[in-house]
Amino acid sequence: MTQPTSIQNIATISELLKLSGSQYRLYDMGRLVTKLSKEVFEKVELNQLPYPTPTQGHACFAIAFWQKKSAQPYLWILKLPLDERGLLNQGARNHLIAIIVEALGADLTQQASKKQEELLSSNPYLFTPAQYKLASLNSKIKVDLKQAPSEHFLVFKQYLIQNISNMTASDNKQIAAWQNWQHIGVQGITDFIARINQDNHSELLKAALPYLPEQVLSPVCSALENEQYPIALLEILLSLLEAELSTTSTKAAAQPIKTTQLLRALAASSNHPHMKVMVEQLLAKDKVSKELLITLSSRCWQVLADKEILMCYFEQLLKHNDLQLFSSIFKDLVSVPLVRHVAFACIRCENRSTELAEAIGQLYSPR
Repeated sequence: MTQPTSIQNIATISELLKLSGSQYRLYDMGRLVTKLSKEVFEKVELNQLPYPTPTQGHACFAIAFWQKKSAQPYLWILKLPLDERGLLNQGARNHLIAIIVEALGADLTQQASKKQEELLSSNPYLFTPAQYKLASLNSKIKVDLKQAPSEHFLVFKQYLIQNISNMTASDNKQIAAWQNWQHIGVQGITDFIARINQDNHSELLKAALPYLPEQVLSPVCSALENEQYPIALLEILLSLLEAELSTTSTKAAAQPIKTTQLLRALAASSNHPHMKVMVEQLLAKDKVSKELLITLSSRCWQVLADKEILMCYFEQLLKHNDLQLFSSIFKDLVSVPLVRHVAFACIRCENRSTELAEAIGQLYSPR
């Protein structure tokens, strides 16, 4: 059966969504889980803009879409290749559209048959993110659509409230209470963090952060990396991170685990002036761990869009005498539009060290 001309001539995913009559929201699923504006996405599809946050040469994004009559959105999580300039591969995008149109036509929300399901499930552009990212995405969608959080939300909130209210108890009782975390679900944590700017959530978390056991702190930080939150919470996170960094020389080898978690929690605020000061102090240390350097480039890349900071960052990388690590991080950073021109300015800088000049030379030397 011949498809209607309007279907055959669809050139972009945005057009397909509009033609279907769907309402939709877009989310970046690469480096962080953040909202992606329709305007930016349309420009990316038309190759008018490079994808803003590429990950390993790909654009990773989620589309939540629904009809007015439906309360529950459909969800596609997709991964499309980019070229060396960060522009969307048009052939891959067109192939994705062809698969969808063949399976569903213009009605994206129709009940798919078994054959249609098979066609959609064999889609090579489907992407399954890490579980913590999926949890954050689900929480964000519910907030955006003004839906109730999961039943795990109140469990986590009550855990914070009860333990904070018991702060007058003896130290031993306090520690035991905070360690009683086994009933908490990750979805409850991400639901709470996605609502960090509602009610008194920020104040609750601010009071609890210094006492959270690692099993709770880790998913809290993973969720915080995707959110903008009040300056008071940013400051307590920075103070906790600085306290951890100040004891580096006296702590066990596993110490970077907590510092990395706290640094991740600051990711969405990495362009804040307070964050810039902290990173400058961090990079001024004798040697920074690989874990922290990788976290800076993969999640806090915005703070590296400064020539002086990025030069210090590259010098820290070189202290690990790992050319493969330097090469992979450099190639990753130059793929990010915000950092690309800064990185190239660094390698052309007349004041660069001999070590940096040699590393760049090896990077571009013929194999």
